[in-house]
Amino acid sequence: MTTAEFFKKNGCITGFRVVGHSGYSESGSDVVCASVSSAVMLTANLITDFLGFAADVSAKGDVFTLNAVSPDEKQLQSIFEGLVTHLEMIREEYGKKYLKIKLTEV
Repeated sequence: MTTAEFFKKNGCITGFRVVGHSGYSESGSDVVCASVSSAVMLTANLITDFLGFAADVSAKGDVFTLNAVSPDEKQLQSIFEGLVTHLEMIREEYGKKYLKIKLTEV
C-alpha cells in the first residue's frame, strides 16, 4: 500500500510524505503507483521550479518528502489541496486498499 501523509499546522498544509508501493500490480506496470508518482513529481516541480517556493525536498527509494518553508502562501495551499483531491480521486477509482491518505497535525 502507498501512504500519502499530509502535515498540517494551524490549518495550513505544510508538506507531505509519500511512501511505499501500492501493490495494485507488479512494480513497473502498476498504474496506481505511476499515477501517484506522476502527481507528486508534478506538484513538487510546480512548487519549487515553476513558482519558486522554497521547500525541502527528498526522494530516496520509495519515500518522497516535501516540506514548504513558507506554507501559509494561499497559492501553495491551493496546490497542496489539489494534490490531496487528485490522490483521493485515484483512491476512489482503484480502491482504498492500494492508497491511504492521511492528514497529521504537527
